[in-house]
Amino acid sequence: MAGVVVQKYGGSSLADADAVRRVARRIAARRNSGDDVVAVVSAMGDQTDELTALALEVNDRPDRRELDVLLSTGELVSCTLTAMALNALGQPAKSLAGWQAGIHTTSRYGRAQISSIDVSPIRRELDSGNIVVIAGFQGIADDQDVTTLGRGGSDTTAVAIAAALGAERCEIYTNVDGIYTADPKFVPAAHKLDEIGFEEMLEMASYGAKMQPRAVELAMVYNVPTYVASSFTETPGTLIHEGADNMDENIDGDRVGEVRKKVRGIATDKGFVKITMLGVPDRPGLAARVFEPLSAADVSVDEIVMNAGSDAVTDFTFTVTGADLERALEVVQPMTEEMGGRGVVSTGGLAKVSIVGTGMRDEPGYASRMFGALAEHGINIELITTSEIRITCIVSERHVGDAARALHAVFELG
Repeated sequence: MAGVVVQKYGGSSLADADAVRRVARRIAARRNSGDDVVAVVSAMGDQTDELTALALEVNDRPDRRELDVLLSTGELVSCTLTAMALNALGQPAKSLAGWQAGIHTTSRYGRAQISSIDVSPIRRELDSGNIVVIAGFQGIADDQDVTTLGRGGSDTTAVAIAAALGAERCEIYTNVDGIYTADPKFVPAAHKLDEIGFEEMLEMASYGAKMQPRAVELAMVYNVPTYVASSFTETPGTLIHEGADNMDENIDGDRVGEVRKKVRGIATDKGFVKITMLGVPDRPGLAARVFEPLSAADVSVDEIVMNAGSDAVTDFTFTVTGADLERALEVVQPMTEEMGGRGVVSTGGLAKVSIVGTGMRDEPGYASRMFGALAEHGINIELITTSEIRITCIVSERHVGDAARALHAVFELG
């Protein structure tokens, strides 16, 4: 559908009535410029956290189905208020819950994934001349239960709707004015990127940058240009799009190497716990035996390292978020005992710091420079993992800021 733009507004952009009216004026201005607008909104301010805390006051281990129903109401509040604010400006607008917008998901409460979108309700409202305001972060499963998409799920909702509608682009408006070379809270010298490719952005988002990784993945698969900017200013933001990773191809030969050698950004993420199963038998199928029950317990496992010894036993290490620690230990402690292992140890208060850049594919020396910079600042590395364009070190949370600043300096990103 030509002329359709999907905009997403985060919770900080909708913190109170004045903020809702400001967002409505921004949406109305875009509509008046001639575009059809679909707006996806998050819950107001910290409402999701407040609803979660309220649930925990009632039940310290709330049923996940009921928790999803509760948390979905936050987006419904901001969705309806935004439509009301648009109506007050003389703009016809219709609010839609996730299920009303045709968003169908898997049944994994709290971490559902969008399985399909029937955009006919959205098209019908656009054809009627309405601005469509959709509650992000939510959908409906095949059994008609309301589900939520996890933290940052409204980003995913917006990109998925943009892809399904064939929108010109998706615009993500938040309290930051783009994607930075590092988190400015840790690295004051960080600067905003005018553009970044999908591949680099996916790695940065997966390791702490302020965008939902699933949203970036969808944008990459369906080639949806995605613009990240502030909802509070008119400052230009960052465009995430196909081809920015390979910008060296359009540069004269003598500058190609210069671009490809450059690390694009430093990603940081906190709140992780390292779990090690000590001395378990190193046999075929070990990983499956460990991770299948963890998956069934709805524990999301991150970095994985196996240290195989010469005596046919291994120390099996992986990381989870702090929120998943209790459920993870309930699975692996009896399993380790049953397998004849020596026990389970866990270390909390960990963070990830990563360097990301497509130029790392063809040039050596990035790992040694990274490890050297961390060693020079007295920062111990707990785990190391890599991809083709990323190197990640697990460090203590108390050192993550120092690590980010050190790496930002050594790779000359300022």
